[in-house]
Amino acid sequence: MESSILESIGVEIIGVMTPVSICMLLVVLLVYALTPSSPDPTPFRTAATLVYLESPSDSTTQKLEGALLNAAVFVILIAAVTFLLVVLYYYNFSNFLKNYMRFSAFFVLGSMGGSIFLSIIQHFSIPIDSITSSVLLFNFTIVGVLSIFSRGFPIFLRQGYMVLLGIIVATWFTKLPEWTTWVLLVALAVYDLVAVLAPGGPLKLLVEMASSRDEELPALVYEARPVVSSSPGGRRSTALGLLVASSSESGSVELQPVGQNNGGRNDTVLGNRINSDRSPVEPGNRQADETNSNIEDEISPLVAHSGRRRSTSTEVSNYSTVDIVSLQARISGNAESENAIEEEMSPLVELLGLENEREQTRMNSGNGHDMSMTTTPGIKLGLGDFVFYSVLVGRAAMYDLMTVYACYLAIISGLGCTLILLAVCHRALPALPISITLGVMFYFLTRLLMEPFVVGTSTNLMMF
Repeated sequence: MESSILESIGVEIIGVMTPVSICMLLVVLLVYALTPSSPDPTPFRTAATLVYLESPSDSTTQKLEGALLNAAVFVILIAAVTFLLVVLYYYNFSNFLKNYMRFSAFFVLGSMGGSIFLSIIQHFSIPIDSITSSVLLFNFTIVGVLSIFSRGFPIFLRQGYMVLLGIIVATWFTKLPEWTTWVLLVALAVYDLVAVLAPGGPLKLLVEMASSRDEELPALVYEARPVVSSSPGGRRSTALGLLVASSSESGSVELQPVGQNNGGRNDTVLGNRINSDRSPVEPGNRQADETNSNIEDEISPLVAHSGRRRSTSTEVSNYSTVDIVSLQARISGNAESENAIEEEMSPLVELLGLENEREQTRMNSGNGHDMSMTTTPGIKLGLGDFVFYSVLVGRAAMYDLMTVYACYLAIISGLGCTLILLAVCHRALPALPISITLGVMFYFLTRLLMEPFVVGTSTNLMMF
């Protein structure tokens, strides 16, 4: 019976939804903790409010028109920057793009994150001096930049800092005026749909160029952990790197696929299990005890990285590795086994250093079927998706917790639908449109219909 799509991508869905949920939760907590009780402080201009600064005294028409203008200008700026990014990547300005992303992460963690850090210190009256806080903030920023853009750091540290970047940026976006925030979210969802799926969309061009060059996207992208899945009855990998030949107690030769080997040096690893009362392998040519002792000497550990095979005694020197392989091939009566072993001879020690294996093949000894172990790369989600999911939930948190629950469920449902479509279509898809559309709909339905109904019934003691 074939497994459903939900069974095959369940681990990937959980691996993406967990950090998204953590990001939204922490943004909601920060909004509750840091939002001032006084209504609407002095407005300040940002890239999202270049045209219009919303005022409580403005009419609804003015707020809507100003929000539309702000959203249009912001989307145009985003599109221009993205096209510039595509042009730079097309002409191989990779170092410039990497340094720009490092500077952006440093600025977000150090400046915007530092402002939130100081607000938390002031709000909770944490007793800490300026020197200590500066040192902590500097170390936090440096470690974050290194863990995101350097190798050798644990993956959970990189994922944690990516989530922190989303939390910091989303917390700043929640300071935008209400009308501008909602119109901007809808406009960004439409832009994401066009930029990824349209033939000349900038994000589509960027993804295609990165795929053709076999490089990572020059952007801040959250990547879930790789998933290792096993499928019984699978076909043996053609990239099989090492075959271990071991003689069983019954005298037959077992060829067990171990895994892929990237070394490429020609050494043979032979394993045997010696039985004291075994009969001679070839009467008239060699006696069984002589053959067993020679093979025992030949299976001494092989150091792969030195590229040298340990020499044996003078008695064993007459029986080379090729002789032993030929002997076992004659025992099995299979000439193809001899050719396969000679072509795939590789040192055993190199197996310990294998990393990033895409496919491993193992033999299932219970039923005799092959067990294919496949390593699938983790799903990648852009940092902007984290940010705008959290902005929607953070804006909902400024009204009521009921709207927070509704928006969270809508966003998670939309993300799940997007991941299922990703598994079906096997191409890059925008993650904002479905989730943002459902989130905005659920927010206004909850605020305008469900919240008055629940409050009314609770007030009249019809629901507890």
